[in-house]
Amino acid sequence: MILGKKKNSSIMKTEARDAWIMMAPAIVVLSVVAVYPIIRTVWLSLHEMVLTDPGSGYPFIGMKNYTAIFKDKRALESIAFTLKFTVTTVVFELLIGFTAALIMNKPFKGKGAVRAAILIPWAIPTSVSAMMWKFIYNDQYGLFNDILFRFGIIDKYKAWLSTSDGSFMALVITDVWKTAPYMALLILAGLQMIPEELYEAAEIDGANVFQKFFYVTLPTVKTTVLVALLFRTLDAFRVFDLISVMTGGANGTESVSVYTYNHLMKFLDFGYGSAMAMMIFAVVFIISLIYMRVLGDQITDR
Repeated sequence: MILGKKKNSSIMKTEARDAWIMMAPAIVVLSVVAVYPIIRTVWLSLHEMVLTDPGSGYPFIGMKNYTAIFKDKRALESIAFTLKFTVTTVVFELLIGFTAALIMNKPFKGKGAVRAAILIPWAIPTSVSAMMWKFIYNDQYGLFNDILFRFGIIDKYKAWLSTSDGSFMALVITDVWKTAPYMALLILAGLQMIPEELYEAAEIDGANVFQKFFYVTLPTVKTTVLVALLFRTLDAFRVFDLISVMTGGANGTESVSVYTYNHLMKFLDFGYGSAMAMMIFAVVFIISLIYMRVLGDQITDR
């Protein structure tokens, strides 16, 4: 009996050692590409490091860069815009993506072609789609103005990207157009996992279309929807290339990522810029924790 326990203990130790050996290359790579940059960014955020003033000596200032964020009106405005953009786009993408997934989940002729076509916007690089939509919103030859003018919605062409409301609307439409298909793809995968027997049982019980949706479809794909929302929320909060190409952050459309980039690359203020980057990291980490807690509860309930 004792020999058996010692043998099992020896096997477990050997397996643990082999596991660490096999994971070692991945741990090294992860440390180089992820852990070290984070540590370096934290170190920079605790110093006053403006490269245009090398004579300052880059002194240690502790948490002053972080406290300065809450006194910086422009930083707070960028945070407010980012939150507004994130909530608006994610809500529309969820509604449109869920509707598209329900349609694609139904049997109809040419379903494969429709599924392939709907993913085209998502497959286009963000910078390319942003440039394309920037031409569409052009105030002289843009397709958006032409359509609205032909239908009598506007009486003259407008420079949509020259105003705060117009820029926000343009950014939301562009982002929803590009990423709603991604949301639809994830939700469609969840819908296809629902056994047909559940719907048959609901019909036998006399459930109508709405009852089947709220009592069969929605509870079954809830976890999939939460995963889709997690991915899209994180992407929307970190939005950079879309805004950088279409508006450059003008007219109150400067996101947190764009504002951070400006401090790091344009103003060469690595201390304050690093503090902003760590703030983004903290918010993304908190959002991930909240979603994972909710996801964990959903999986446990099952």
